[in-house]
Amino acid sequence: MRVLCSSVLGIEVIVVLLATSLATSNGSVANTALAWGVGLALMALLIVAAGMVGRRGGLTLGWILQVLVLASALVVGWSMLVVGLLFVLLWWTAIYLGSRVDRAKATPPPADSQ
Repeated sequence: MRVLCSSVLGIEVIVVLLATSLATSNGSVANTALAWGVGLALMALLIVAAGMVGRRGGLTLGWILQVLVLASALVVGWSMLVVGLLFVLLWWTAIYLGSRVDRAKATPPPADSQ
């Protein structure tokens, strides 16, 4: 699960960088310095969360960040809402499939009957 979830958060860092650049260049925000500050802080939190995925509270932090990325649609626009929803779906899928793989790895193989 760690690898899948960290990958989702890593790609999300790139998307937040591009969204911040878009918001500051197309006039969506009045204060570009503030927008870059918030964008960089969100990127830093995503990187920290990617490192915390295997630890206590890592998945919770990931969910909180998914909500913050969705909230960025209020500034960037509806396109970020679509992207944010896709990342929520990717995050949930990474947790779900990663947990299934972890459980399958933890289960011992059946004894050979021959």
